[in-house]
Amino acid sequence: MTQKSVISADNSWIEKSIREFHGSAVQRVGDEWILITAGNTASGPGNWNTMTASWGGFGVLWNKDVAIMCIRPSRHTRSFVDANPLFTMSFFDKKHRKGLTICGEKSGREHDKAAEAGLTPIVFESNVAGGRVAGAVAFKEASEIVVCRKIYTQDLIPENFLDPSIAENYPNGDYHRMYVGEVLALLTAK
Repeated sequence: MTQKSVISADNSWIEKSIREFHGSAVQRVGDEWILITAGNTASGPGNWNTMTASWGGFGVLWNKDVAIMCIRPSRHTRSFVDANPLFTMSFFDKKHRKGLTICGEKSGREHDKAAEAGLTPIVFESNVAGGRVAGAVAFKEASEIVVCRKIYTQDLIPENFLDPSIAENYPNGDYHRMYVGEVLALLTAK
């Protein structure tokens, strides 16, 4: 099952510095959730996928503004993040909570999650953010979108858990892959 085709993002997005991110990143990621999205719509308009996440964060690493997220091996979106240089983290107003729940509970292998969630997938063209975000897929209904370029990945291994209680998050041994992305742009809705 492929997701529905994307439309080109219109010019209603304003580029800001990630340092102008609205609110607490911990609260917004952990409590309000985000959609992580990746794909290559140049190879096919439905060649992308998204998933809901509530783990991740922002910071500075290697003298770069970065976003960090983790994806389990069972998630369909992981193959899209692995195969593409860009990923997005889309933030939404509370009215989209039901849609985020759908995107977290259903797989893009069998469902057109965006359609079921009432979300409109968009792809950014070269006229946004100086072309740095061209090809990134996100959602028209988002209030903020962070576009990142992957710069590091690492599979989490239980031998490195210094706190044994962390292993309780992995009863099936499906350890996350961590991704560090350089923040290319923070895009906000006009």
